[in-house]
Amino acid sequence: MNVTVDVISDVICPWCYIGKRRLEKAIAALDGQREVLVRWHPFQLNPTMPQEGIPRKEYRSRKFGSWERSMDLDAQVSAVGESEGIHFAFDKTERTPNTVDAHRLIWFADQHGCQDAVVEGLFRAYFSEGRDIGGQQTLREVAAEAGLDRQLVDDMLHSDAGLDVIAQAGERAQQHQVTGVPFFIVQNKIALSGAQAPKTFLDAFGQVRA
Repeated sequence: MNVTVDVISDVICPWCYIGKRRLEKAIAALDGQREVLVRWHPFQLNPTMPQEGIPRKEYRSRKFGSWERSMDLDAQVSAVGESEGIHFAFDKTERTPNTVDAHRLIWFADQHGCQDAVVEGLFRAYFSEGRDIGGQQTLREVAAEAGLDRQLVDDMLHSDAGLDVIAQAGERAQQHQVTGVPFFIVQNKIALSGAQAPKTFLDAFGQVRA
């Protein structure tokens, strides 16, 4: 029996990146005994973010009360990230972006069989390389690295394609009472909130099999 995992996520959430790594460890631990299909769904942590984004220092200072508090939290996340093989380079990130186009690209990649590669590329671009994933040039580059045709991506970005999917995903999140991400739904039966340990995923896989 195959297993489907629906992941509700935002690409500017560091815990979503950590959750991805932990889910991958759980899948690897299955050692091919079961096939796990992972599907990524959009969640906007900042639905009112301006299209051009805002300076990260300004955004984080406002959100957490001070830049010092933000840096303390970044240090904690960085330590967890290193234990999962992720290098968070928060010092390279200048802007907190609007993620609508990034989510549209993830949706588009799913239509072309390379969704995981695009999700991974976006996480890496934003968190490890400090690139602006709200900018269409970065999105084109990430898409090309994942094997997508640049012209097809450019046509999509200059259209309204995928906007309805983002709206529908918002409704889905409300149905599941999602208030934070990452949020995992295993086989449409078991809901897991947060960047769970690999064992938690494995237990869920076992439950749906039973």
